[in-house]
Amino acid sequence: MNLVPYLGHLVIRFTEHVGRLFILIGRLVISLPMVPQKARLITQQMLYMGVNSLPLVLFTSLFTGGVTAVQAAYQFRGIVPMTYLGGAVGKAVVIELGPVLTGLVIAGRVGASIAAELGTMKVTEQIDALETMAIDPVRYLVMPRFVSGIVMLPVLTIFSNFIAIVGGLAVSVWFLDLTTYSFLNSLKMFFELQDLLGGLLKSVAFGAIISIIGCYNGFNTSGGAEGVGKSTTRAVVVSSILILLADYGIASLVFG
Repeated sequence: MNLVPYLGHLVIRFTEHVGRLFILIGRLVISLPMVPQKARLITQQMLYMGVNSLPLVLFTSLFTGGVTAVQAAYQFRGIVPMTYLGGAVGKAVVIELGPVLTGLVIAGRVGASIAAELGTMKVTEQIDALETMAIDPVRYLVMPRFVSGIVMLPVLTIFSNFIAIVGGLAVSVWFLDLTTYSFLNSLKMFFELQDLLGGLLKSVAFGAIISIIGCYNGFNTSGGAEGVGKSTTRAVVVSSILILLADYGIASLVFG
């Protein structure tokens, strides 16, 4: 008997959050024409989201490419000639592993940071102070992070793809007795521009998701330090789930 009110409460809360999220997105869209006037703030966010995240992304990508080569070689053995290993690694990295793993890494690093920073501003009434001074918080805080996210995620993904392929090449040559020429020739043979563009399209969507969800959870923080911690956790979890859902949706449209 108590299940029905509980489910009703969950539905109401979910609808409330969806409504607030779309209101935030609407205000964000309205503020986009102000991008040139916020170039300094956008540059600062691009530095934090992109340049400062690069070492972590590259380290992750290097070993991702290596383990992809090892697992592909294990699955190919006795079934597919090893000369096709480079093409398999390239396809897997460019279409799926590069964009998705970069998105998840940035969601954990940047998405959590955005939620924590804006959540702290919310509970200490700094956002209310901005509104008192007639400064639109969405234009000042959300829009620079959104623009930075959709710009820097594709850039990070390109670096991630390159380093992952280099890692796969190194493992193939050093441990799998494959020549550099065979790996690169197979990579070139199976490369398609659609694969690269589809992966970059995913990364644009992931950048939007990370920035919007992080800002939304920060703006809706309450309850002091404990609330900031909950908002940070919620931002990472929701961003990761939406990244995987968006990955499936975009893959179905582009590669289906």
